Amino acid sequence: MSSRTTTTEGALARLGFADPDRAVTLVDDRALLPVRAAVPGGQLDELAAVMGDTADPDQALLGLVRVCESLAEQGDPTDWGMTAFCAELARPGIARERVIGVLGASTALVDELVRHPEHWLDAARAERRPGEQVRADLVHAVTEGRGEHSPLDALRIAYRRGLLQIAALDVTARDPLSEMPWVGEALAELAEAALEAALAIAREEYGEGHEACRLAVIGMGKTGGGELNYVSDVDVIFVAEPADGVDEDTALRVGTALATATMRACSTPTAEGSLWPVDAALRPEGKQGPLVRTIRSHVAYYERWAKTWEFQALLKAWVSAGDKEVGLRYKAEIAPLVWEAAGREKFVEDVQAMRRRVEQHVPANEAARQLKLGPGGLRDVEFSVQLLQLVHGRTDPSLRSATTLEALSALARGGYVGRDDAAVLDRAYRHLRCLEHRIQLHRLRRTHLMPVAEADLRRLGRAMGHRTHPERAVEADRQASSREVRRLHERLFYRPLLAAAAKLSPTEARLSPEAARQRLLALGFHDPAGALRHIEALTTGVSRRAAIQRTLLPVMLGWFADEADADAGLLSFRRVSDELGTTHWYLKMLRDEGRAADRLAHCLARSRYAADLLVRSPESVSILGDDTGLTPRSRESITARMQSAAGRRDSAADAVAAVRAIRRHELLRIVMADLVGTIDLAGVGAALTDLTGATIQVVLDTAVRQVEEREGAPIGGDLLVVAMGSLGGRELGYASDADVMFVHRPHPGADDAEVQARVTLVVQELRKLLSGAGPDPALGLDADLRPEGKAGPLVRSLDGYRTYYERWALTWEFQALLRATPIAGPADLADAFRELIDPLRWPEGGLDAKQVREIRTLKARVESERLPRGADPRTHLKLGRGGLTDVEWVVQLHQLRHAHAHPALRVTGTMAGLDALEAEGILAGEDVAALREAWRLGARMRNAGVLWRGRPIDSVPSDLRDLDGIGRIMGRAAGEGAALAELWRRVARRARHATDFNFYDSTPRGSVIP
Repeated sequence: MSSRTTTTEGALARLGFADPDRAVTLVDDRALLPVRAAVPGGQLDELAAVMGDTADPDQALLGLVRVCESLAEQGDPTDWGMTAFCAELARPGIARERVIGVLGASTALVDELVRHPEHWLDAARAERRPGEQVRADLVHAVTEGRGEHSPLDALRIAYRRGLLQIAALDVTARDPLSEMPWVGEALAELAEAALEAALAIAREEYGEGHEACRLAVIGMGKTGGGELNYVSDVDVIFVAEPADGVDEDTALRVGTALATATMRACSTPTAEGSLWPVDAALRPEGKQGPLVRTIRSHVAYYERWAKTWEFQALLKAWVSAGDKEVGLRYKAEIAPLVWEAAGREKFVEDVQAMRRRVEQHVPANEAARQLKLGPGGLRDVEFSVQLLQLVHGRTDPSLRSATTLEALSALARGGYVGRDDAAVLDRAYRHLRCLEHRIQLHRLRRTHLMPVAEADLRRLGRAMGHRTHPERAVEADRQASSREVRRLHERLFYRPLLAAAAKLSPTEARLSPEAARQRLLALGFHDPAGALRHIEALTTGVSRRAAIQRTLLPVMLGWFADEADADAGLLSFRRVSDELGTTHWYLKMLRDEGRAADRLAHCLARSRYAADLLVRSPESVSILGDDTGLTPRSRESITARMQSAAGRRDSAADAVAAVRAIRRHELLRIVMADLVGTIDLAGVGAALTDLTGATIQVVLDTAVRQVEEREGAPIGGDLLVVAMGSLGGRELGYASDADVMFVHRPHPGADDAEVQARVTLVVQELRKLLSGAGPDPALGLDADLRPEGKAGPLVRSLDGYRTYYERWALTWEFQALLRATPIAGPADLADAFRELIDPLRWPEGGLDAKQVREIRTLKARVESERLPRGADPRTHLKLGRGGLTDVEWVVQLHQLRHAHAHPALRVTGTMAGLDALEAEGILAGEDVAALREAWRLGARMRNAGVLWRGRPIDSVPSDLRDLDGIGRIMGRAAGEGAALAELWRRVARRARHATDFNFYDSTPRGSVIP
């Protein structure tokens, strides 16, 4: 640094100068001598500090030298010359900051100040000005105040003076994000002023006769939205109407000439450069259509031929210049068409597809840097907001703003977007627009790409307020904003609620009492009056909750009506909504999260069982808002949660209540996954088995602790729970019993009688804790398959089982062991029990003739004695002809006979056993197909019956409404109840034929079964 200053290279570097050596040289430049002479002591330290606050201090210093040189060449008028300039720089204050801020932010504006140094006053004295004043100044500049300049040059000079004022206010704003909306609006008003001035030039060029046409310039895009960039095309549509006494053809001819001249006045390069291209491609038929149309012609086009994107573009239409009365008439005629557009077929899908096409056209090497068009860019925010506006703005005029942030705020106030989500989008949009502004301002070039050069990133980071590692900080901020935008865009833009809402008529969407009543009747609600009371209870009032319900319910009514019991679905929805009250996440989730509202409506109207579970545990509706919410959890995961919950409770009752609450939540997860079709029959059976196993395991541990505390001593042995029946086969249904046996093994040295007594107490406690009354379905444990059945001891030792099976067991008891699977207790005891029973259920040499006769005889007794009195064997799903037991007994007989020679048969599941019998060639393929179809259909109908009625069914219902409800759960179309009953009879006949042949050996092979 020169000896005349106290600032050193090191100090300049700390201020942010990237090249302090060069800065020292520039400070000593002769051009700055007048500045040095004006400041106290001749020191430039204060100015250097001001430059250190700019985006590029080095650029600010160089710009100052260049402007001083230009001022020196121009002489020294008293109001704006060198003396006045230096005096302004010598005074601390906002004027100095604005001048220096512009020099450090934009090389293009430095060039402008070098050409017109007197314009430094515009930066120093910049203030917010009303749009009408800006317009008047520009029109005056090209018509009366242009001096020696041509009209086009005068327009450019006046426009850039306005640009300089906006930039000076922008770059010195203490909070650029809060100022961003004003900057965009000011730039749009400046562009509109330029259009007005250009139209004045066009009229002057045309001369006499231009009055024949009343021409309005409609701003579109960012111009119409009042959110223009520093450098952008200006999108417009021209509308012409004939003046009084003028024919339409003449008016259109004059209007076309004026519109063409207006566009040329803005875009033609002159010695003062050009402004920007005026783009009229958004007009009807695009570039192929006439440049100017009448209002009537526009309306005719939009009514007959316009595409979806054209109505979306018209959201931004604004009267920007020309004949205001014509422009307002145009808007009044077009607006109804815009707000009816969402009712067009596939409207939402078209908008979504257009966004995807825009994204796909972004060059791959630019996508990560695109602030405007790329993923997480400005277009994501704009498309999301515009789609929500078009769908919901039909019935809510408060949403009809042309400005993105105003519309976003209105969407949040109306409950269409969550307040937190709106706040995130608002900040991200401001941030991305500020980045775009700062990038464009540097050279006044149109670009939407993040820079890659380190110097450019450094300048951009400093312009955004970063001082420590600005190049890294600005990139990190940008990526964070883009991630948030993309996340919310995908949630809002693709929400199913939008597509469904768009299909409603405006009357249906308003949900007025009369509209609701008519719609309920049309949808087929059986009790429209009752349904209307539920709707009124949910939507009445001015609360945010009621506002969101008014958005949700018009769509959800249709989803309820898609199912067999719409009235029950709406009632359950009201009960769940009332239970959750003002819980902040509930309605937000239904509005925003994927298919949550859709799935909830369908589940509630399909299933009383699901509705009852949800009303008892309304907070469990949260699973619908989770991407993996309808994926059943593993047994390990459920066990860990249950153990953790139980461990935090002081008493056994409280611990089991916590376990049962988790079971209820997980049961609802399985039920809803089943209802929406994300898991199949086998998945339901496996998930219910895992849930039951986890519950038994954790409650067993609790019961052991309870008994040990009560008895004051350990139980003295290990206790094993063995799953039997469908639980052991992992084919549990919603109505299945939890068949179990209990096995214990005394610890070495323990007294067998005491252990027997204590483990019996544990089992009794376990059954009591599981079957107690509560808000969840009780889990009863059925131990009737134990040796000696109900007459035998509840618990036996491992040795006791060995002795019993060796001496007294009957063939059916070995058959029951085919599905025995240890489900809770020590692993080594489970292994020992398996070692005991495997030779019994898969006997070496199979069965002898006597044992086969015993099984067949027992099966015949079951058919005749266990079928409930009055039940029709043709329709009983479990015990009837061709029912579940037919299939199970066929499989089990052949397992007992052949598993010793065919290890593939050593499985516990009916379907797995059937598959193995076919693979091993023991059963014919057509018989296996018939048996498999019957078992699956019967099991699905039983499960669907529980879901539909909320209680078990054993036979095919005779009520067609029940049949229809069950069929709908199974994926069948409405009104197919009778066909489902007939399907069962047909499938069961074929299964019975296969049973007779493969179990009783009584039906000749090849006989025809209809």
